[in-house]
Amino acid sequence: MIIDTLISELVFKAIRSSGPGGQHVNKTASKVEVTFDLENSQALSETEKERLRLKLSSKITTEGLIVLQCGETRSQHKNKAIVIERLIALLKTNLKVAKKRKKTKPSKSAIERRLKSKKVTALKKQNRKPPKID
Repeated sequence: MIIDTLISELVFKAIRSSGPGGQHVNKTASKVEVTFDLENSQALSETEKERLRLKLSSKITTEGLIVLQCGETRSQHKNKAIVIERLIALLKTNLKVAKKRKKTKPSKSAIERRLKSKKVTALKKQNRKPPKID
């Protein structure tokens, strides 16, 4: 993944935001919406695109776009920086390949310890019972 190319491919759109700001909110477009075209991206290889299609299937639109919004701050520039960070973090986390799990067995001493503790517990419980009188 080439981050510089990826950022140049992003499409930004400023929207009027809700939240704090009073009447100022009605005049300025501080919320930022970023659109990333996954299908036509030059920053990602085909294998990376396929991996993202599988992992982000719920976040990708039918046109193959990833759309994120940020309206947390009253500054359009800060919102733009936050949404870029979020998108890059989202892509990086979903591009990681999970390690294969190796099967392991408990060591001989661990097995012996477990069996010994079971015997001690069983003996303890056996001694709690009243003796049998025949």
